[in-house]
Amino acid sequence: MSWLHDNPHIHSVRAVACDLNAQARGKRVPRRFAHKLEDEGTRFPFSVLNLDIWGEDIEDSPLVFDTGDADGILLPTDRGYVPMPWLETPTALLPLWMFHDDGRPFAGDPRHALNAVVARYTAKGLTPVVATELEFYLIDDSRRVLRVPPSPRSGKRRAGAETLAMRQLDAFDQFFTELYDACEAMDIPADTAISEAGLGQFEINMMHQPDALKAADDAWLFKLLVRGLARKHGFAASFMAKPYPDYAGNGLHTHFSVLDQAGKNIFDDGGLKGTETLRHAIAGLLAATPASMLIFAPHANSYDRLVPGAHAPTGLAWAYENRTAAIRVPSGPPVARRIEHRIAGGDINPYLMLAVVLGAALAGIEDANEPPAPITGNAYALDLPQTPETWAEAIARFESDPWIKRLLPEGLIQNLLLTKKQELTDVSELTDAERMDLYLDTV
Repeated sequence: MSWLHDNPHIHSVRAVACDLNAQARGKRVPRRFAHKLEDEGTRFPFSVLNLDIWGEDIEDSPLVFDTGDADGILLPTDRGYVPMPWLETPTALLPLWMFHDDGRPFAGDPRHALNAVVARYTAKGLTPVVATELEFYLIDDSRRVLRVPPSPRSGKRRAGAETLAMRQLDAFDQFFTELYDACEAMDIPADTAISEAGLGQFEINMMHQPDALKAADDAWLFKLLVRGLARKHGFAASFMAKPYPDYAGNGLHTHFSVLDQAGKNIFDDGGLKGTETLRHAIAGLLAATPASMLIFAPHANSYDRLVPGAHAPTGLAWAYENRTAAIRVPSGPPVARRIEHRIAGGDINPYLMLAVVLGAALAGIEDANEPPAPITGNAYALDLPQTPETWAEAIARFESDPWIKRLLPEGLIQNLLLTKKQELTDVSELTDAERMDLYLDTV
């Protein structure tokens, strides 16, 4: 109760877990009863972490009628309370994850999937050091046609792209000031902000940290924060993969290195190329990508982003200091040698994305295979193996490719397949406007 004791202004609590679609599922609890959450947790049906994007039950799910829609127990993560400064009422969010009554982790909880991968690193005396880069759009969605919001300072709408433009950042200065203040209060390590290539598009980078679970927590909470704070300011914020057909989509790039027990970066060979272990990790990432595309591109709109020449990788290749490649090894001091994974869209589940990226890299290290030679030049102009091009193809590959079983638990795989097959059918019946309405606020 120490955090609540130190924050007497908090009026209510949201007890929240992350479902497979990265939606926040939970309960509102009066402050005076919050101690029960800390001491005993709370209960949701297992099926709540396996709803479709609308929040509907999954037909034929073994979690619903076959088991009587049984409850799991949800306990606080080690994150503890975080404020929710986008709400008018002073409120705290308490992140939870799900267990069986006997203490076993619930395999359908995406946070447990990542925790299992981290445990595999720990068993080998290794620690992944992770950072994410999150792109999003600020959008005026008050009319049928989406537009960049007017600047609160000038009242003007910028009609063109503003890559790394200070005036675009300054135009929304109050929003970004409140956003950084909120990140500080929520212990989200938000670093640099830039304006990106799209209309009203921005990117904020997170600091590297040796705690992959916290990195995923940060990314998930950051998305909740940005969307909520934007609405407080009278516009929308969206991480959907492709809100505008003629502008760049939103990506979520991941940078990671790996430390051994002595704290040495196992990708650092003292030079520019990196170690053999770096190449083995890259081989694993490339080999696992076709099976993993449903994680990196989980929605119908995701595949609108993955087209040649649109600043999103479509070919399976790696390179040094080349942003057209799916896997990039950035330049810089050898001690900071790392891998940048550039495939995932902004609409992903951060826990599942990091579980698959880190899991594939570790599998590559274990297999000790060599990747193809690094490319040079424009990856879009090369004849490369391609990622799955459609949502249906990604679902089929996720179901059939044995790689995915090395990365995720069987129960979660089956739950996600049922979810995405149901969504594939239902989304096909929507108009373009209805799809936009569905994804703009949810992902």
